[in-house]
Amino acid sequence: MTAPYNKPLPKLDALTRPFWDHARQGKLAMQVCDDCADIHFPPTPVCPACLGDHQSWQIVSGDGVLESWIDLHRAYWPGFTDDLPYRVCIVKLAEGPLLASNLVGPSEGAKLHAPVRVIFEQVTDEITLPKFRLAGG
Repeated sequence: MTAPYNKPLPKLDALTRPFWDHARQGKLAMQVCDDCADIHFPPTPVCPACLGDHQSWQIVSGDGVLESWIDLHRAYWPGFTDDLPYRVCIVKLAEGPLLASNLVGPSEGAKLHAPVRVIFEQVTDEITLPKFRLAGG
């Protein structure tokens, strides 16, 4: 990376590291319960559906629909000043989990349940952020 990244970054730990390792490879992965097959996010030490403690990771499609979004016109962290306004969104993945992210690219067609597709932005050597674009058009 040439310029330092000056926005907040996630803290990697044993529970979240697989998510970020997959993202660095350009893959979106969700935790899945080996006992009941519930796919969930964020990762948890036990399944939120059955409380089983056998968890693994599954690559998901990266397809979803826009559930909500907001345009932020204020930089709550200095690193966002040059991005104003920027769009934060909630995406419902095709596999079910909700994911908070950014909606990037042309978004004049943003509407409830508009189809979106994941993209990845490498921001440091260790962190690649999943973001979303409107699909098609």
